Amino acid sequence: MVLSLKAETRKETTKNDIKQLRVKGRVPAVVYGKKVATTVITVDQKELVALLHKNPHAVIDLEMPDGSGKQPVMINEIQRNPINRMLLHVDFHQINMDEPVKTVVNLEFIGEAEGVKEGGILQIQLHELEIRCLPNQIPGSIKVDISNVGLGDNMLVSQLSVPSTIEVKSDPHGLVLTVLAPQKEVAEDVMVQDEEAKQADEADEAVKEEQTV
Repeated sequence: MVLSLKAETRKETTKNDIKQLRVKGRVPAVVYGKKVATTVITVDQKELVALLHKNPHAVIDLEMPDGSGKQPVMINEIQRNPINRMLLHVDFHQINMDEPVKTVVNLEFIGEAEGVKEGGILQIQLHELEIRCLPNQIPGSIKVDISNVGLGDNMLVSQLSVPSTIEVKSDPHGLVLTVLAPQKEVAEDVMVQDEEAKQADEADEAVKEEQTV
C-alpha cells in the first residue's frame, strides 16, 4: 500500500513560530535518507492523521517542496503531546524501493475460535508482527484465521501463515493468542484441587495419630 502526502518548506525555527504552524494545522517534520539531503518540512495535519488511520507503516510518496518530485518514504518516528496526543513532530526516512526494509504490520484476526464457541475466553497477546521485505510487498495487514483454535489452545508466531516474500523478524516462539477455559470451570478446578489437598492433609493427620497411638 502506497499513500501520498505533500510537503512544504519550513523556514520557521523559533518555538513560537513552530507553535503557530501547529495552530494553522501544519505538523513540523524532517525528511532524510541516502538520496535526499536532510530537509525540514511541514505536512498537513488532517492529511497525516488520515494516513496514520489507514496504515502508519505504509510506504508514502512524499512530494518534496524543492520541486524534485516524489520520494518514497516511511515514518521513522512520531512525537506526540503526552496529554492530548496531538502530533508534534514526524521523522520521514527516504527509502529505496529495491532494498528490503524492516517494519511492522498489523495482524487481522478473522473467524470465531472453536474454543470461544465452547465458552472459552479469547486473549490476543500480539497485535503487530515485525517483518522484513521489499517496500512494495508490505501488506496492509496479515490475516490470521482463528477458526480452528480450540479451548486451551495457543497460537505462536511460527504458526502464522505469511507470504513467501516476507521474512518474519518477530520471535517465532512468541505467543499470538490463547483461548482460556471459562472462569467458572477454572474456579471449579481450583475448588476440586483444594478439596483433594484438604483430603490428603486429613489422611496424613490420621496416619500420624495412628502412629502416635
